[in-house]
Amino acid sequence: MSKKNLNPAALVNELKGGSSFFPARQQEPNNHKEAIPPIRPAQPKPKLKSDRPTPDTVIPRNHDTMTPSNHGIMTPPIEDELLETVRKAVKQIGKEAATQRLTLDEKQGLVDIEYSYKRQGIKTSGNEIMRIATNYIIKDFRHNGENSILAKVLRKLNS
Repeated sequence: MSKKNLNPAALVNELKGGSSFFPARQQEPNNHKEAIPPIRPAQPKPKLKSDRPTPDTVIPRNHDTMTPSNHGIMTPPIEDELLETVRKAVKQIGKEAATQRLTLDEKQGLVDIEYSYKRQGIKTSGNEIMRIATNYIIKDFRHNGENSILAKVLRKLNS
């Protein structure tokens, strides 16, 4: 018996969906909301200096507008304290089991966040994200009471 020689071009065509028995799959429409873009720290735009004078034909529109002296985003000290408290709480290993029911959009949102951070080289998980959110809500409620995000949303849900 002689060995069969396979035609590599025919195999490649079949792998790419050229087979009548295994047609190429159509890409399914993306029903969930847009993926959350990766989070990047805000950076001030560099000022470009030109040696050439501005032409006389250009008239500035905002004569009395001043450029702010602090271009970065400043967080209030209370928020820094809140973030540090949440960070410390999530660093501890959680041993109590809990179950939540999420909608498909909520679950997909968590997966999108995980993937976005993974692409940036930051390891996280849905469990860690849920713990951050839970701790943030608890601390926010203890600090702000009826002005917290939790209280405001619950009022809207029950009105």
